Amino acid sequence: MRFRATIQNVQTFYRLIQTVEKLQKKCIIKFSDTAMRIICNNEEGGVQVWSCIRVDALFTDYRILSHSNNEITLNLPTEALSTALRSAAAEHTGANEVVMKLAKKNNIPVLSFEIFGTTNMGRRVKVAHDVRIEVMKPADVALLTEPRCPEPDVQIMLPPLAKMRTVVERMRTLSDIIAVRANSSGCLQLSASTEVVKADITWNNCTHPRMYDDNGEDHEKPDPQQLFSVLVHTRSFLKFLNAHTVSKTTIACICQGHCLILFVYIGDSADVGGVLTFYIPSVLND
Repeated sequence: MRFRATIQNVQTFYRLIQTVEKLQKKCIIKFSDTAMRIICNNEEGGVQVWSCIRVDALFTDYRILSHSNNEITLNLPTEALSTALRSAAAEHTGANEVVMKLAKKNNIPVLSFEIFGTTNMGRRVKVAHDVRIEVMKPADVALLTEPRCPEPDVQIMLPPLAKMRTVVERMRTLSDIIAVRANSSGCLQLSASTEVVKADITWNNCTHPRMYDDNGEDHEKPDPQQLFSVLVHTRSFLKFLNAHTVSKTTIACICQGHCLILFVYIGDSADVGGVLTFYIPSVLND
């Protein structure tokens, strides 16, 4: 089993791991010939992340070899991984090359980061970070399954996540649960309430993309003004909004009364490097 790659887009990789670090203490990273997949499926609030990023969006000189169809799946701590990438991304290190590779240190498997930089005096320096890992067995990898959800009732493009985050932070003082509503006429609404106060925030003229094929079936289309909704924990929604650091375009899909699916696209719309898919379960309304 061998793996080695030069990280070309250190900042994007760091921001990706920053996002998942705020979800859970460990994540799963699956490397293949063409893609890197980051999986978070043990968050206590039920939020899951299943992502797929093209190899050429992050890496160069990418080499992988294994007996499992050239796939290597690792379980590793997000904080240690974030620390290594933060060091590589820091301007003061003057990093001009960052190499990531599988290695063994004292017979312990690690994901090793070698950061090569240049000081202000022109001297070449090297900094190394080792992140302890668990190489997952193929039988355990086969048990990893993405959540199965019904076809969404509505899809809508979200406003900038940083602006939404400011709004939801304020709503958190009102309620632990918020309602996310949307229709096919471009209306998006967030709502939080108590026994005496209700707050509704509405965005109009949002883009209404088509993400799911109807397979040629003749479905009765709902009233364009009909709002579909899902209740989610405010804390869970804020964890998703941490993805504002990597988001260029984000599409929300509402499966009414079931879940909220959020697609965070990485890179420019003309050349999408990958997508982070968040699954947030609905809160049952008693």
